[in-house]
Amino acid sequence: MKLHHKIVTGVVSLMIGSMAFTACTDAVKFGDAFIEKTPGGTVSLDTVFNSAEYTKQFLVGLYVLQYYGLPFKNATEAPWSASYWNTKMDALTDCYQQHFSNGAAYGKYYGGMLTSADIANTDHPLISYTHDYVWETVRRCYLLMDNIDKVPGLTDAEKRNMVAQAKCLIAARYFDLYSIYGGLPIVDHTYTGLEGSYETSRATAEETADFMVNLLDEAIPDLLWAYNGNTIDTDAANNTGRWTAAGAKALKAKILMFNASPLYNSDQPYYDGSSEAEKNYIVWHGSFKQERWERALAACKDFFDTNAANGNWYHLNETSVASPKPEDYRQAYRMGYIYQGSHEIIHCTRVTGQTSNKASYQWANFVGPFGNSNGPFRHSYGPTEEYVEMFPWSDGTPFDWEVDSLNGKIGGDKGQLFYKWTRGKVTQKTASRDPRLYENAIVCSQTLSLNWTTGKPEGDVYELWVGGEHEGKDAADVVDGNVVVMEKDIARFSTGYGTIKYYLGQEYYGKFTQWVYLSYDEMLLMYAECLAQCGRLDEAIAKVDEVRARVGMKGLKWAYAAYKGDKSKQNDLSTKDGLLEEILRERACELGMTNNRYYDMIRYKRTDWMTKRLHGLITFRMMQNSKREWVRSIRPYIGDDKNNRVEEPYCFTYQKFEIQNRARYLWDHNPNDPEVKKWLLMPMPLSEINKNYGLVQNPGW
Repeated sequence: MKLHHKIVTGVVSLMIGSMAFTACTDAVKFGDAFIEKTPGGTVSLDTVFNSAEYTKQFLVGLYVLQYYGLPFKNATEAPWSASYWNTKMDALTDCYQQHFSNGAAYGKYYGGMLTSADIANTDHPLISYTHDYVWETVRRCYLLMDNIDKVPGLTDAEKRNMVAQAKCLIAARYFDLYSIYGGLPIVDHTYTGLEGSYETSRATAEETADFMVNLLDEAIPDLLWAYNGNTIDTDAANNTGRWTAAGAKALKAKILMFNASPLYNSDQPYYDGSSEAEKNYIVWHGSFKQERWERALAACKDFFDTNAANGNWYHLNETSVASPKPEDYRQAYRMGYIYQGSHEIIHCTRVTGQTSNKASYQWANFVGPFGNSNGPFRHSYGPTEEYVEMFPWSDGTPFDWEVDSLNGKIGGDKGQLFYKWTRGKVTQKTASRDPRLYENAIVCSQTLSLNWTTGKPEGDVYELWVGGEHEGKDAADVVDGNVVVMEKDIARFSTGYGTIKYYLGQEYYGKFTQWVYLSYDEMLLMYAECLAQCGRLDEAIAKVDEVRARVGMKGLKWAYAAYKGDKSKQNDLSTKDGLLEEILRERACELGMTNNRYYDMIRYKRTDWMTKRLHGLITFRMMQNSKREWVRSIRPYIGDDKNNRVEEPYCFTYQKFEIQNRARYLWDHNPNDPEVKKWLLMPMPLSEINKNYGLVQNPGW
């Protein structure tokens, strides 16, 4: 049978192509810069592995093939996930809605037009089976392992460490596909291209998980826990981004948690049981076993135990301010994931050293007006009202719409949904919601900047009301006294909210551009989930409370007891299912724009998230007229009002609207409809299936 050509070809001699990437922070060269140091342009394996320097550069070249979670380049070639014509995974959940009509979300996903045909090599899932450098990474890693023993100038310890890094790279790339496709062909060595036949059928989901875990277990003994030394080989400055034992243990826990989740770990397949993939346990395990959760829990415990034995090198980034304000908690949360030196980051990937309109990294350039005052806003993943409502009040009590705060009614709080203004000689403005909200969504009255160094709010506020300086009429307009939903395409605030995660405004422009692949806060919430699944509810709550405390919120039990609304609306923390709902909500708030909401949706078979209609929020600025009546003011504040010393607006009314610019076709389906359930895993490319090397299609595709 034919084997996937990307796995076999180019094994005897290797052409090092030019790739516009960088990896780690070593002073190493790759691509054209590497070729210039060797005779001609074709580099044979003998040349590469006859030099310690070239071998190290070859390893760096493997790092550049990792998954990077933010679209960053204008291209249709691999990696498919890098193209900003593509769509981020979280835009397929209930948290975000992409408003870019030429993006993949509009037609392929919201329109339900994705197929397995991969016509003209453009119809791929968000991480492509064939066009995201996965198999290139696997093949080159095995080349390194096959040839490392003959490299002169490397100690045995260095060789073992390089092999261990390669094994982590293979496991990570396998997980990138396993998480959206299910079981995969197991490639455990290089191929010469001269074999008479190949057996590369898809392995079961569990065999695939075990393959990844075994690679990581083999790698861990030969890896540093963290780059925390004072030599060029052990310090963080020269090695940030390399795989560590901590990263390997964290990835192992994540794989095992995925493996134990209801998508795979169930007595019933997620589709209808008739497909070849289901019959052969490629997309589920054929049974539910509690020990799968116990195994995942043990992996989480192992990470935290080892971290404690290493001085708790990895930890949450917390504010050092003695009496912190909401913005101090925001800064702690922000620098935890964005700062390159953060001890909260367990593993990260990068594609370039800076954010600018001259660099390949384009997340910031295309989410806001950098370089173009009118957009283009192609990365404007509008947070939904459903997402914003997941964030509690600032003390941690669950959010619930107050009756007099919605649908144009003004109550005693003057509609202060996101900020509270205390009137006096000097008006005090205080954030009223979970500090993480302002770091995952731009909301009305939020300052334009949070100082990179001090964490202090700076500049004017975002005017996200109808007619405001920033939103204008992106979300809605008023025509002849009637509210008209606009929800503009390629506009920044189409849902009434704006994107901020990994964007962060002008102060981030030119800063580090890492994508956080694994983090300490994620590990805490993974640990909480596994504890809950194993019936240890109080311990699970304690882990969640650690995450909440970092942003100044009180624990779950206190918050539920203090909640003044309808208790019947709340989850029951004394039950596993009730607590798991809270953990999933907490994961959405803590881990926004990281793919984890998408992973949670498919892991827990939450087709109800896929089919519920989503909403945005229309905000109206209210001002008192000459009769002291509160009326709508469809105008900006910046300009005449501010110049005339009118106070910053503090009174607002709100109106929800149903997202309709691009209604998702799944919204018209029952959650149990097979047409919905097929989307829990992505289609395998038909072109690969037709090569007859053993690849079978996922259910429903």
